[in-house]
Amino acid sequence: MAQDKVFPMTEEGKEKLEQELEYLKTVKRKEVVERIKIARSFGDLSENSEYDSAKEEQAFVEGRITTLENMIRNAKIIVEDGSNAGVVSLGKTITFIELPDGEEETYTIVGSAEANPLDGKISNDSPIAKSLLGRKIGDEVTVQIPAGEMRVKITSVK
Repeated sequence: MAQDKVFPMTEEGKEKLEQELEYLKTVKRKEVVERIKIARSFGDLSENSEYDSAKEEQAFVEGRITTLENMIRNAKIIVEDGSNAGVVSLGKTITFIELPDGEEETYTIVGSAEANPLDGKISNDSPIAKSLLGRKIGDEVTVQIPAGEMRVKITSVK
């Protein structure tokens, strides 16, 4: 039997997934069922775009519920014990300066389940995180990105 994938995440990330799951199960699921019921009342289902749309949304919602349940069941909470102060690891917030121009960027490295680059949270599977993991403050690192290479200097690890 294949082993389930482990989803590393913060306690906050797990709580957000649990809230989304609760919303999908208690609110969204009922809304979709109501849409299907209304669309059925229009008659012939073979040419009923409202019915088709509602059924597609139902499939999406049910798929997302299954995904969230799996992620929550296989969550591994990132615990910071303080033993690796100053070392880039999962759950830490890293600030670095792009070399040579000095543009500063800050990201928190999280598991893929809670990654949101627009919110400053990058996946531990991303090219930047992979290049920075295990490094220390002051290290200069070459990061492979889709556009080529980027040199950075780590200035802070919290």
